[in-house]
Formats: sequence, C-alpha cells, structure tokens
Amino acid sequence: MWAPRNRSDGCCPIKVLSIALRNSLSSPSDTNTALQPDTKYTGEESLTIFVDKSKFSRGQQNGGTSNTTASSLTLEALHQLAASYFIDRDSTLWKLHHLQIASTAIKVTETRTGPLGCSNYDNLDSVSSVLVHSQENKVQLQGLQAILPSYLRSNFVQAALGYIGCNAEGQFVCKGNDCWCQCSKEFPQCNCPEADIHSQENYLERMREAWRQENQEFQESDEFQNFMGKLPTQSALNSSRIQQLWRTDSALQQRYRQLESRVSLLLSKTRRTANKLFSLSKRCRTQPKIVSLRERPLSYWLQFTLSILYCSENNQLGFYAEELRTCACLYESSSCQGVVPCKVGDGHRCASCSVDNRTRCSSCNPGYVLSHGVCKYAVPNPTDHYLGFETDLQDLELRYLLQHRDDRITTHAIFVSNDVRLNVWFDPSWRKRMLLTLKSNKFKSNRIHMLLGVSLQICMTKNSTLEPVLSVYVNPFGGSHSESWTMPINQNGYPDWEKTKLDIPLDCFNWTLTLGNRWKSFFETVHFYLRSRIRTESSQGNETVYFEPLEATDASQNFGYMKIHSMQLFGYSMHFDPEAIQDLILQLDYPYTQGSQDSALLQLMEIRYRVNRLSPPGPLPLDLFACLLRHRLKLSSSEVQRILTTLQTFSAKQPFYKEYEAAKLCS
Repeated sequence: MWAPRNRSDGCCPIKVLSIALRNSLSSPSDTNTALQPDTKYTGEESLTIFVDKSKFSRGQQNGGTSNTTASSLTLEALHQLAASYFIDRDSTLWKLHHLQIASTAIKVTETRTGPLGCSNYDNLDSVSSVLVHSQENKVQLQGLQAILPSYLRSNFVQAALGYIGCNAEGQFVCKGNDCWCQCSKEFPQCNCPEADIHSQENYLERMREAWRQENQEFQESDEFQNFMGKLPTQSALNSSRIQQLWRTDSALQQRYRQLESRVSLLLSKTRRTANKLFSLSKRCRTQPKIVSLRERPLSYWLQFTLSILYCSENNQLGFYAEELRTCACLYESSSCQGVVPCKVGDGHRCASCSVDNRTRCSSCNPGYVLSHGVCKYAVPNPTDHYLGFETDLQDLELRYLLQHRDDRITTHAIFVSNDVRLNVWFDPSWRKRMLLTLKSNKFKSNRIHMLLGVSLQICMTKNSTLEPVLSVYVNPFGGSHSESWTMPINQNGYPDWEKTKLDIPLDCFNWTLTLGNRWKSFFETVHFYLRSRIRTESSQGNETVYFEPLEATDASQNFGYMKIHSMQLFGYSMHFDPEAIQDLILQLDYPYTQGSQDSALLQLMEIRYRVNRLSPPGPLPLDLFACLLRHRLKLSSSEVQRILTTLQTFSAKQPFYKEYEAAKLCS
C-alpha cells in the first residue's frame, strides 16, 4: 500500500495516491488509519482504490464482465492507471469511474479535505481539485499537473512520488506488483520503517510474556495442584502411568483445554505479527531476530510432572530422565535429585517397595530373588562356585599344545587293560576287539575333568597288511560301561583322527584326535576298542581295499604285529563342590529365606544347561546332568527323577518358557 505524505503550506496538498488491497471489499470507513487526514495539517488529498482479491482473480479466470475494459484489467494495469492520476487526472478518473461501474471487484474513492474550498466527497463524479492561494483568490484547477508542459509531467509525477512515497529520501519504484524506494546515498535506510518495526517487536514481546503467563497460571492452577497432590508416592511412576491418571481427571482436562485454546490464539497472533515484521524489514540492512513460540504438548506436561515429583530439591527444578532414573540439575553446586521410589511391575521390577526405604524392593515377582533391596534374576552370579566350566585356552593354542604334548594340558590317567600291555607287540588278528581303559577320578573326588584331545602312538611291523581301527567311548562321571557315549568320529562336524608318521626306524604313527573348545566334554573313563582290518590293493591297482580278518585257526597264518607305544589324554581338571550342590537340592524342600527356593531351582537349571551343553552332536543333548547327580552326588534314581520333574514344572512357569528335552544316558 502506498502511504500518503502530507503537506502544511496553507492550501490543499499535492495529490496523494493510495491503493488498498484487501481480501474482501471494504467501505471507506475501513481504510487504514494511515490514509485518514491528520488534523494538524491544513489539508490532504488522496485517491483510494479498494480491491476485492477473490472477486478480482475469479473475474480474470472467468473472463470478468462483459465489458472488455474490465475483463482485461490486471493488478499491474491498475497500478499504472492509478499512477497516471498525477499526469492526466480527468482521463484517469473517467476510466476509474467506468471500471467501478463495470466491475464489482473494485471501489474508487477520492477524498479531499481542507479549510478553504476543500470538501469531503464520496461521489467520484462530483469531486474537483481546488488549489487555494488565499481566501480572496480561489483558483479552480483540474490538477496541478494540468498547468505543466507535457515534457515535464513525467518528471513531475516521479518527483511527487519520491516526495510523497519516500519522504524525499529516494526515488519511488514499482515493479512486479511491489513498490519501494530506491534510497539516496544520504538516506540508506529509507525503506526501513524503524518506528513500525519497533512497534511490532514490542508487540511480539508482549505476546511472549502472555504465553509465559498462561503456562505459569496453568501450572499454579488449583486443578493442576490437586492433580499433583493425588499422585501415588509408594512406587515410581512413569510417563505412561501419569498419562493414565491425567486422562481420568476431568477438572484437569477442562483446565488444560482452556490453556490450549488461549495459547493457540496467542500463537496465531504471534505468527501474523512475525509475518508483518518480516515484511516491514525485508529491505532493512539487518533482519529481526524472532523467538518462535510453540504450544507445549501433553508429553511436556507429563515430563514436567515427573520432574516436579523427583527433581525439585534445594529450591531448584531439574529435568527427570525416565530411562536413567536420574535428574539433570541446573546448578552443579547443589543437587535437585529427590527420592525416586522403586519400580513396581512385572519381571525384574519389584512386587512392592519397602516402607522404610521407598527406593528399595520389599518383595519380588516369581523367578526373581531379593538381593540388597533389588530384584535379580535368581541365577547365581557365576556357577563356578558349584562347578567349574571354562578355560581361557583358544583353539589354535590348544592345537599347538596338543602337537607338542605340553604338560599343561596333559591328564595323568591310569592305563587298565586285560588284553594288551603298553609297548609290547601283539597279534591283533586273533581277536577283533580290544579294550583299553584310562581311569581319571580314582583319587580326585572333588574334581571333574574336561577332555580336549587324545593321542596314541601305534607301531606296526614291516610289511604288515593290518590297519588299526579305533572306536572311543566316554564315560562322563562314572558308573557302568553301558553309561558311556560313543564319539561320532568324522560325523556331523565332529573331528577325525590325524595320522602323522614318526621319524623312527619302526613303522609308527601318531594318532591324534583334537576336540578343542567346541567338542570338549566331561570324562572319567575313556574306553578304546581296537580292532584291525586287512589292507590290500584292488585288482585294478588304483585303490586300497580293506576287509575284516577271519578268526585265526592256523597259528602260522600271520598278517603282522602291532603295539601301543604310548597313550595320552589331554584336558584339564576343574573345581567341583558336591556339598554346595547338595545344599541347593535341600532348598527345594526346605527354603531358608524368601525366594531361596526359586533361586536354587534357577541355579540348578543353569547348571543342567551348562553341563548338558557339553554333549556330543546329536538330535538331543545327552542328560549328563542326571549322570552327575547319580554318580558324583550318589543320589538314587528316584531322587534324580524327582529333581528333574521339579525343574521341568518350575521352568514351565517362567515368562520365557521353552520346553527342554535331553536323551537319557545314566540309569
């Protein structure tokens, strides 16, 4: 909008051009106050064109009225027509008069005021321009530009616009439906209305203060304070629980909707003012810095409520971090952290908080045990207190130690055999099977042993056609030979024998089986079954054929001799406390503290899982745990079965229950 400039020279002023663009058609009484005559001046003359933008743009799309002059009218043409008012007033007013009649989108008003000969008219046809020199001499003119030569009229209009529109501080320029001042060097800020900008900035500041006041009043309202007073304090609350309680408080809900309505209105006013401020300052050297206000959502007030509950000590309010259950305080010198009660809920949370100290649990949910005021999963911290399991040796290190037969992993077992003696030649063909037994736990009842590998040195006579075949059975904790499991050599990823020729005159080989960390397992006795097969070449001569030797009936028939030069087991011994495990079993029937029965059951479940995990590959793990109870704790079969049934019943009650099955090994 082009704002008028006034003159005080004792007569009516030079014409003032004003175009008001509005969203709806307005009456002259709705004109911006900047266009109204100022009583302290002697006179004013103005031309005001009101444009209904919606009708104007719709008329252009639909072809306007039947009048061709109105239908071809654009905002740019309207600006040019208004500017020609200073050059040819009569012709301009005639065109505007007919446009006003032809189109309902515009309304034109010429207003003139003054003490002598100047009047106020609303009828465009009856207004005439009057320039008053004195009361004695009145000169009727059609416009000051009418007395100027044609070659001066354009310069006159430009100068008049610069004087009126730019306060003589620059040249008035219009382009692209926008008008501004091209400032002179003496007035570089002529396009920056500082007074208006300061006024809008002050209004924004008042809006920010009103926004802060609305939030403060809600915080101090009776509804919010009553809500805070009714919150439970016996256990810790989270934002979800606060939201549930919030939605059940009807008085608080009504007060919060009132806050939302008021803040929404303030934010709407703030946005409009900010847009005006940016528009006023778009050609200023510096742009305004506006702090954007936002409506505080419900999540803010939920977090704010938690902060008041738990972070409002020492006269300061901090920020409560729900996940960490701690407060971020404003001042490091003093803490704002208050008492945060224990969490009550399912799983590892408390079943109830202590009356004496709300930060600690007084009872736990099933499957958890109370430990120093905290509910913990009732599994022993490490099970090594009852039974050792691990070694820090890696597979590559184990292989190196096995290859060098290092004493650190050598198990000193006892060789027992009724058929073969070590380092003595024998004829294996007369008997298909041979039993070699290594006992390890004869004198070590408080230790259990882990098998990592086996090594044998087997020698053959020259030109022997026999080939040794070994089957290995492992008895984990004792008992009869039938309670052993067979090594699935070279099956399902299980390792195979490695044969290495020894650099000695005899035809001897090292037979090594490396289990490593993956296939290691418990052992007490290892049974070796040695049989032989006859090696021969096929008739084609390109492959080796093996077949079983017949029972020797002729002593002169001999296929060669064999001897076991040495035999070693590799592994390590681990701690084993049968009395501690017995104490766990006693707690199943006689718990001595709250939760100790659940703790004992979970500990036994963990021990069972870790023991049975060291089974050989197969569809189901072997129940080595039952063998441990049966032969190392000397429990009866019925007692072992009762313990396994109790464990199964207890595990079915756990939140992440998964049915556990194991293959029976020991009777």
